[in-house]
Amino acid sequence: MSFQLNLNWPEFLANYWQKKPVVLKRAFPDFVDPITPDELAGLAMEPEVDSRLVSHKNGQWQASNGPFEHFDDLGETDWSLLAQAVNHWHAPSAELVRPFRVLPDWRLDDLMISFSVPGGGVGPHIDQYDVFIIQGMGRRRWRVGDKLPLKQHCPHPALLHCEPFTPIIDVEMEIGDILYIPPGFPHDGFTFETTLNYSVGFRGPNSRDLISSFADYALENDLGSEHYSDPDLTLREHPERVEAHELERLRTMMIEMINQPEDFNNWFGRFISTPRHELDVAPVEPPFEQSEVVNALLDGEVLTRLNGLRVLRVGDSVFINSEKLEMPDAQADALCHYTEITRETLGDGLQNPAVVAELTALINQGYWYFEE
Repeated sequence: MSFQLNLNWPEFLANYWQKKPVVLKRAFPDFVDPITPDELAGLAMEPEVDSRLVSHKNGQWQASNGPFEHFDDLGETDWSLLAQAVNHWHAPSAELVRPFRVLPDWRLDDLMISFSVPGGGVGPHIDQYDVFIIQGMGRRRWRVGDKLPLKQHCPHPALLHCEPFTPIIDVEMEIGDILYIPPGFPHDGFTFETTLNYSVGFRGPNSRDLISSFADYALENDLGSEHYSDPDLTLREHPERVEAHELERLRTMMIEMINQPEDFNNWFGRFISTPRHELDVAPVEPPFEQSEVVNALLDGEVLTRLNGLRVLRVGDSVFINSEKLEMPDAQADALCHYTEITRETLGDGLQNPAVVAELTALINQGYWYFEE
């Protein structure tokens, strides 16, 4: 299954990306749902899949996290089932992410799919990421407000809602439509009839996460072990005061540690190539021999990248699932760029024992696989 996205990307990026929400009518002109409600329910029963149920009955919001054992007592109205990172677990749904690969891979978060019955939704809320909400089967109304300061509250410990807002978009979505919402714009969806929605999310890390992760990396790699020094110290009339030049020296110490390009790139590559959700990794048993890999590719077989695997070039290095790849640039770039690998995309790599050894190791880890 493949999806053709009818979107003028340069115009969209110039006018809407991280600027304002927009409804893209018939963006997928021949859209067909890649998953059924029963398949989504089956995924929500798996412990590896992040899922939740949200309901709003008798004026009370309820939310619970999966895995779920059954859905027998939910009734026919006022609830939604949501599953995160479905692109990691369901190959036809993963195809829905491909048309968005004109945007940076490192910014992609996941594909979330929601199934809602009439009256279902998660309530008015604000997200801090870019999302493309694709309408599948059914009918759903979306209201989007302007990016204004709004009070937020928790009607349930697992839900964060915002106060009522005046919509700048109020639309009933049709199959194949996309609603794009940048970070910070409040929105709310209400279901008229049983529906599927697909949310392709793009997330940027916040400063807190970056600093926390870099601090862990610095500890693991014994960075920043040099102590503060002040050989130009003078007598102090106010010993209780931390002087401005001392604060600046401390700030400089911290900045200089981050300003080492090799360490910074190595940390960021490991950080950003680590997926936020589990992968459907299945190590090969028994493992392939290097000769088997070479012969299979020479015979025309195709290697397919594991869905959700993050393969990114950062500076002069390539990182896969938080690990640095040791491979010549041409083959490393091929693994980054292509989700399907053939002997042609590897160039002369099959004549290089180091390339074959590394590729075989990646296959045996379950990161690439031969289609059966």
